[in-house]
Amino acid sequence: MIRQEDPPPEPSVTERADPRFARIEETSITDLARQMNTADATVPTAVASELPRITAAIEAAVARMSRGGRLIYVGAGTSGRLGVLDASECRPTFNVGPEQIFAIIAGGPQAIVDAAEGAEDDAEAGAWEMTDADVGPDDTLVGLASSGRTPFVLGAMRRARELGALTIGVSCNRDSELSALVERPIEVVVGPELVSGSTRLKAGTAQKLVLNMISTITMVKLGKTYHGLMVAVRPTNEKLRARAIRIVCSLTGADEEDAGAMLVDSGYDVATAVLRLRLGLSQDAATDRLRAANGRLDHALEESA
Repeated sequence: MIRQEDPPPEPSVTERADPRFARIEETSITDLARQMNTADATVPTAVASELPRITAAIEAAVARMSRGGRLIYVGAGTSGRLGVLDASECRPTFNVGPEQIFAIIAGGPQAIVDAAEGAEDDAEAGAWEMTDADVGPDDTLVGLASSGRTPFVLGAMRRARELGALTIGVSCNRDSELSALVERPIEVVVGPELVSGSTRLKAGTAQKLVLNMISTITMVKLGKTYHGLMVAVRPTNEKLRARAIRIVCSLTGADEEDAGAMLVDSGYDVATAVLRLRLGLSQDAATDRLRAANGRLDHALEESA
């Protein structure tokens, strides 16, 4: 807590004002859109500078998850909502349950739609969430804080390390408290925002790009894709069912009618349908083969080569 006599903390890079944007209220919509687009274009370069650290973090996460561990995002405000977004999108794309990849946001589920900014100051609540989630040595915790000093996230990461979990920190400031606390720090420094302190802009974009890499590459390495296709997709709507049919056609050479019929008979499990069409297996035999291959279609097909 900051005492009355203490000087205010030095503003982080993401909180500083950029003089280029000092008169945005007087700028035309066209020029503002151009300025935002120019500013946003710097984000991928900032992410690229952190690729070695991102790669090391993903490698460590894959090792843990291959042993049955979970991927858990922890954040507050915009960062927390980005974690919720990325985790929820993994479910239909890679058919992982909510218990395998999920997010914890300061203030609880209501904070997803209603701002609960005060909740981010509670470090003890962050620590308690780790205990409540039964975090252990096989788990990977990704702390998200653009400032790198959000108490809720720091408390969570500190406790996660005590529990033996892998800790990754994603921030947008150099040498942050979060980076010093976690095993695998990632610092995507994107500089001041168009609206000073509004880290839902460049900082938010940077964090989403990093989360895309962490979740997608981890799932690829765990066998959730085959030949770049979403063979673990959960076809819960018409669009995804059509995609599933196209995937089966592409991997087996079957026409759409036969692929669709096999998908229905296989409970719309793409990998099972592919095995049955490629190898002429029954539903039970294909299911057993996939189970023996830990759900990986590539390994299940290799066994027949």
